[in-house]
Amino acid sequence: MNSEISAAKLSIEPSLEAIRNARAFLAKHFGATRLVAAPFLSERTGKRVYLKLETELPTASFKVRGALYALAMRLKKGAVEEVIASSTGNHGAAVAYAAKLLGVKARIYLPAGCNPVKRGRIAALGAEIIESGGGDLAAAFELAAEYAKRPGVYFLNDATDANLPAGPGTIGCEILEQVPEVGAIIVPMGDTALIRGIAAAAKQLAPRVKIIGVQAEQAPAYFRSWKENRVVRTKTCDTIADGLATRTPEVGNVRDIRSLVDEVVLVSEEQMLRAIETLLIEEHVLAEPAGAASTAALLGGSANFVENVVLVVSGANISREVLRRAVGAA
Repeated sequence: MNSEISAAKLSIEPSLEAIRNARAFLAKHFGATRLVAAPFLSERTGKRVYLKLETELPTASFKVRGALYALAMRLKKGAVEEVIASSTGNHGAAVAYAAKLLGVKARIYLPAGCNPVKRGRIAALGAEIIESGGGDLAAAFELAAEYAKRPGVYFLNDATDANLPAGPGTIGCEILEQVPEVGAIIVPMGDTALIRGIAAAAKQLAPRVKIIGVQAEQAPAYFRSWKENRVVRTKTCDTIADGLATRTPEVGNVRDIRSLVDEVVLVSEEQMLRAIETLLIEEHVLAEPAGAASTAALLGGSANFVENVVLVVSGANISREVLRRAVGAA
């Protein structure tokens, strides 16, 4: 698709009502994640920097917020025999967690050779795992979409599910309560559910807050789509940040980020590795590459950052191989 995206909707989605409903529901299962000061990063950049630790949630990723809420909303409409997902790992683990908690069978489609830590989390939660022959998410998605044609199957697609962004939207509410003076929120951007949710909350509650998205240089589909105001697909998305590895943007998501996101920047593989090391050694926070992308953007200085910056650390499911690369181990 090469045509420009049409003008954004007048109303912001998810709505504050949906986000607040999600917050009330999720509070029954886990509390707000911590937001902590980052003294090293603050000194390095000359700004007040904070870390929003989504790594503290079940499955060590923000994804459980959206998956649990979306599945619960679907179950309100009627019984589901099986919930399925295609994922590079974190969303799959979140769906497996939600399914186990809510008593539904789960089947997760993964790319071949995916992150072993994430695969292990999914297996430990009792979900059935199907590996596709492809190296990225496209083949896994196609298999899942075909299986979803069966009766009683709910395909919980985190890129398109209408209810899901309200889950990560609760992060925006928490940040504004924890640091009311926040000036900018820096958000890793993969399938965009995270940034769409956070931005929707922030823009409705505190429109002054700047929302900055971060993508990997080697997976720039949404960056290019945001910049060019049209859907731009890429042939590959070969990055160590599997949580950012998207190459086929959804037209509705592009429209929404054009409306909600103030800036999008790219970070290199090396910048993410350095950010992982910095977070671990200096701030004592473990992050996977996607989770460290916001820190990489801050240290890279490619965006116009204001005072009181919150970096969303979106996940901690890092493979041993990538961790060794980040800390310089042999």
